[in-house]
Amino acid sequence: MALRGDEKYVAQNRRARHDYAIQETIEAGLMLAGTEVKVLRAGLASIAEAYAAEKDGAIYLLNAHFPAYPSARVNHEPRRPRKLLLRNREIARLLGAVKREGITLVPLSIYFNERGRAKLALGVAKGKRKADKREAEKERDWQRSRARLLRERG
Repeated sequence: MALRGDEKYVAQNRRARHDYAIQETIEAGLMLAGTEVKVLRAGLASIAEAYAAEKDGAIYLLNAHFPAYPSARVNHEPRRPRKLLLRNREIARLLGAVKREGITLVPLSIYFNERGRAKLALGVAKGKRKADKREAEKERDWQRSRARLLRERG
């Protein structure tokens, strides 16, 4: 799933790619209140500690922080569960994978698409061990130093 130039990240979970091996990404809609959309447009939301889980046969975004909108009369609850809008077939496939294979649903980013709808990039991920994280860091450092060497020589 590639973002076009007019799509902008509103909130990102930068730690997710470090802690998890992302196998697949899925785009999901979010069921939001009006004040939550205004908070997103202001860029104040945080999904750093958020995760997705099953509740009543649907998938919800849990522990995401959308702070109260300052100029609203009636506000939303900052850490309430937010329903993800997915097709029934996708929900069944994701829930089956989570139950069988020990896979986690990790929110990667929230952005607005070209129609102005808030979307969540949801990663189907498997947790990394400490050794895997160290190996990924070594590989990243090697690529960085290799690029530096190539720049200096040519």
